[in-house]
Amino acid sequence: MSESVTRNTERTVEADGMLIDYHVPIEMDDGVVLRADVFRPQREGRYPVVLSYGPYAKGLSFQQGYAPQWNKMVADFPDAALGSTNKYQNWEVVDPEKWVPFGYVCVRIDSRGTGWSPGTLDVWSVREAQDIYQAIEWAATRPWSTGKIGMTGISYYAINEWQVAGLQPPHLTALVPWEGAADFYRDMSYHGGIYCVFQANWYPQQVENVQHGLGERALKNPNTGESVAGPVTLSDRELTQNRRDLEADIKAHPLDDAWHQARSADWSKVQTPFLSTANWGGQGLHPRGNFEAFTEAATEQKWLEAHGDSHWSLFYTDYGVALQRRFFDHFLKGDGSWAGEPRVRLQVRRVDGFVERHEDEWPLARTQWTKFYLDASGRLQTDVPAASEASYPALGEGLDFSMTVERETEITGPMAAKLFISSSTADADLFLVVRVFNPAGEETVFQGALDPNTPIAQGWLRASHSKLDPVRSKPYRPFHSHDQVSPLEPGQTYEVDVEIWPSSIVVPAGWRVTLSVRGKDYEYQGPMSDFARSFHYASKGCGPFLHPISSHRPEELFGGDVTVHCGGDTASYLLLPVIPEQS
Repeated sequence: MSESVTRNTERTVEADGMLIDYHVPIEMDDGVVLRADVFRPQREGRYPVVLSYGPYAKGLSFQQGYAPQWNKMVADFPDAALGSTNKYQNWEVVDPEKWVPFGYVCVRIDSRGTGWSPGTLDVWSVREAQDIYQAIEWAATRPWSTGKIGMTGISYYAINEWQVAGLQPPHLTALVPWEGAADFYRDMSYHGGIYCVFQANWYPQQVENVQHGLGERALKNPNTGESVAGPVTLSDRELTQNRRDLEADIKAHPLDDAWHQARSADWSKVQTPFLSTANWGGQGLHPRGNFEAFTEAATEQKWLEAHGDSHWSLFYTDYGVALQRRFFDHFLKGDGSWAGEPRVRLQVRRVDGFVERHEDEWPLARTQWTKFYLDASGRLQTDVPAASEASYPALGEGLDFSMTVERETEITGPMAAKLFISSSTADADLFLVVRVFNPAGEETVFQGALDPNTPIAQGWLRASHSKLDPVRSKPYRPFHSHDQVSPLEPGQTYEVDVEIWPSSIVVPAGWRVTLSVRGKDYEYQGPMSDFARSFHYASKGCGPFLHPISSHRPEELFGGDVTVHCGGDTASYLLLPVIPEQS
């Protein structure tokens, strides 16, 4: 069935204390008509707008499309479901029943090529950013709008907030990017230059399954009975023609070129006030961009919050909703409710929970940047050891370097490692993991953004990508150019710097901190919970952010031995942000 037979199903209904406009058309400059659902107060008037644009189908209920996540969220955080019928809950966007009664209009737009919006599906493309720009300006001119537009949402929605902010639409007033990557190459596609399979798996599981044109083959909106993927049903061939092959596109761009940069934030152009929220346990996707935003974005009106637990939970809790609403009340309504808010709000992670603390900056000014030197015997120590070396199979479990802390020690901030390595082949992939163990030798892991067995922090580097950008690099956050491949001379020693993503942990006295230098992804060796065994993205600590040994890491190039040189003139070390106790 062709697009020409699509019927106009735009309509307004009154339900659950709201006026709901279904399938509202928003015409783009190239003639493609996107579709939105608009939730607004029953009382006539003009209201600020909370807008989202994404590929997960505006009519797909959270409970239906993401049942394991929903069930875990409401079990762990019952308040996430209270105060709402939950009939309009969608994945990663606001619940209108918790916003409309407080004087907001919520606009949900199906991104081009998904849900009820026709067109070519091309995630995070320049075209998508242009669509959002035009949708913002459209929303600003509606009779129910004050012209002040805010954007909030998790992950995908946060990523495209950074993108459209760089285009500076006149009516974009405030942002709350919740756990959103910002660098398409470093955060999402090639960790340290190593290809990550996440997007190749995510795209068919969460986006292609709601592509516009699935029609009668897609799930149904429980509130309307309509297909969540539009009123027309296209053939598989037509669907394939209407979407980019994301996996092929990423593989075609193994270096950080213009294609990746067009899908990444341009911090010099981000002038919109924002509250950036990061997840300590989002290793592999969700924390780095939020911290980079706070330190790099041009605007002076920026705030940072960091928390733990799953990436879909706190956004919906009383804590998350109140935080977002207070920010928007200030910037979209002008009520001053954000005045006096600390620049940085941290949920500092302990082995048994979190403690909120307010700070003035990030990284923390009082950080004691401490080098812990690697000794080939497996120790981490503050003194430079005598020269020694240790080797491991380059695609194997690697080496562990450990220290026992004598007193309670807080580690909060970005981390890095300087390693002196040699390889028996022309390249080597380095997987670094910061871990903690209790006195009984049991590793402590946490519910991360997408994996219930997440270690403290992780970093990655392909040795042939070790070239640094001297302008953007910092001692605690090396920034690799990823613009060329420099093969190793087998047996020659190289100095490489590895970025380890920011995190937070208070380590109790008598516990052990370990740096693992591996040749493959981290694998938690402890027991797996029922959720871990059933959740489709859960693995042994890395979730879907995996770098399998395959054609991307051929054995002849990566399968030799790696030697870590320690002490003397080749003093490899782990740089940790140790936070002293406040007096």
